[in-house]
Amino acid sequence: MSAAGEPGAADAARRWLRHCLATLAYRAAKALRDAPEGFAEFRLSQATRTPGEILAHLGDLMEWALSLANGAKEWHDTAPASWEHGVRRFFAALAAFDAYLASGAPLHAPAERLFQGPIADALTHVGQLATRRALAGAPVRGENYFVADIVVGRVGREQAPPRREF
Repeated sequence: MSAAGEPGAADAARRWLRHCLATLAYRAAKALRDAPEGFAEFRLSQATRTPGEILAHLGDLMEWALSLANGAKEWHDTAPASWEHGVRRFFAALAAFDAYLASGAPLHAPAERLFQGPIADALTHVGQLATRRALAGAPVRGENYFVADIVVGRVGREQAPPRREF
């Protein structure tokens, strides 16, 4: 998947990363939408992050991913804000990263590293949010993600409806 090597490999790596981001957006939108009142502060234990802290971290991860891609390599720990602000920030950062990948601007980090670091970490945290939703009494319905309508470039909070939930 590396951008080096055969002609077209860089474009394929970017398209694959953009599909990963679209998948992240689809799954995150499902876990973030219609969160119950007070969910941002729900805490499993003193040793775990609240959903609001996880959401702030998701925004940090996507901003970091963009900074790695554009060569800046900046990390920030952002304090949680309101749930709505955190959701807007996360999707804005995701869209900015996707736009950078779509632009053809130089990629200053290997695609594999961008996936294994910030993108994979974000997918893990979306799963944590979904689990916390269930534990808070507001579960997210499972679905067959293999048939989900996930489209490269669709990285906002508005996503296609599920095709097959269970």
